[in-house]
Amino acid sequence: MTARYETVIVGGGHAGLALSYHLSRLGRPHVILERGRVAERWRSERWDSLMFQFPNWSLRLPGQEYCGDDPDGFSSREEVIAFIERYREAVDAPVRTGVRVDRVAPIDGGFRLETTEGPIEAAHVVIATGPYQEPILPAVRHALPPSVVQVHACDYRNPARLPAGAVLVVGSGASGCQIVEDLLATGRTVYLSVGRHRRYPRRYRGHDMFWWMERIGALDQTLEERPEARERPNPLVTGVGGGHEIDLRDYAAAGVALLGHLRAVTGSRLHLADDVAALLAAGDESVGVFTRAVDAYIARFGLTAPAEAPPPPGSPQAVSPCGALRAPIRELDLAASGIMSVVWATGFRRDFGWIDAPVLDERGEPIHRRGVTGCAGLYFLGLPWLHKLKSSVLCGVGDDAAHLADHITVGAMRTRPGLIRRA
Repeated sequence: MTARYETVIVGGGHAGLALSYHLSRLGRPHVILERGRVAERWRSERWDSLMFQFPNWSLRLPGQEYCGDDPDGFSSREEVIAFIERYREAVDAPVRTGVRVDRVAPIDGGFRLETTEGPIEAAHVVIATGPYQEPILPAVRHALPPSVVQVHACDYRNPARLPAGAVLVVGSGASGCQIVEDLLATGRTVYLSVGRHRRYPRRYRGHDMFWWMERIGALDQTLEERPEARERPNPLVTGVGGGHEIDLRDYAAAGVALLGHLRAVTGSRLHLADDVAALLAAGDESVGVFTRAVDAYIARFGLTAPAEAPPPPGSPQAVSPCGALRAPIRELDLAASGIMSVVWATGFRRDFGWIDAPVLDERGEPIHRRGVTGCAGLYFLGLPWLHKLKSSVLCGVGDDAAHLADHITVGAMRTRPGLIRRA
């Protein structure tokens, strides 16, 4: 007999658990289907030395705050996993692990889910599989020599897993930069193909940048207010070493060769764009935008905060490899440079091809309004900009989870007030 639930949540990460908390609070029956373990991506798709980008005090989910003795410190990968696992236990979330959902399709009265443990029916389905689903790997990778080992950031673990020799890291977001530092710490020669980024001060006027982002309302921005924000890179900061800001020029001073965008590969030669200086300059612009917003907030509310000059932009001589005054590298021979591996820190795309319902646009992105789709009973949760900038992060997903729980409850009470699970 086909199992039936009022609500099925697909994904056992922090978003799915937050929704479970709110559904339980409202007395609504549900189940979470998780393909692996709770917080699986944190467990199996992150490198060993990863540190959470934001301070420990920002580790919070509905009903659970950070309770450790280092609120201004930064958590390791294992500590974040432990926080999420404690949350699962605290809210007694009904998680079924090791169950993969291969298809979701509307049926009369709800949805049918094809899973690795057989079919399931539900009145409501919430897709909470997160934003980091299918690794983006550029087509140019196919032109690299077969002797060069290639891994995406989600498959990188530590320098020892890579072959001896120099490493090319492609992408200068938070992942790419933490991996660069991980490699430098073991004495590796590193080349970094720079991409779009936004440089932020780690601390400013007495507080961490994330503290200020909460206070000035940046985390509560919506796309209706700032439609251009969807295309902006995330702020570039790290929690490594107690937390510090990232200026790619510091990497150059430490011996990292900063390269432009990788345009093409011919044999063993890389063809690179001459755009490092422009990318660094564009990254600097966000420093001034952020610090001016903080200064204005302090003045507006008459706050007491230590005076501090914004971090200055980097010096022009540091934009070329190793900080030397020389022309940018336009071509690089892999063999001559000793590059034996490439780490693609090139991000992720959504993978919703298993959803057989008219809720995706031509790019495969969900069509919704704050997680509510046009297909009654089908929802999304935990995606960037689902409603606000903070919608996908630990401290922000709870608001959207509460909204969807209320929406599900109203629908359930209106159409199926007595529906409960039956096996």
